[in-house]
Amino acid sequence: MGKIKTHKASAKRFSVTGTGKVKMHHSAHRHNLSTNKTQKQKRHLRSAGYVSPAFEANIKRLIMK
Repeated sequence: MGKIKTHKASAKRFSVTGTGKVKMHHSAHRHNLSTNKTQKQKRHLRSAGYVSPAFEANIKRLIMK
């Protein structure tokens, strides 16, 4: 039986913390930063977020080696 391969696209977007949570970057932080978004929105998008527990198992299965 072959090895389980890492899903590379997911591995580039998510990482697992030491406590087992899945960390992600927020979307919508690439463009339209000068006109359409408030300062509060931009500040909150800057920090990393965590994936909801409903999707954690799916993403861990994709990125764990």
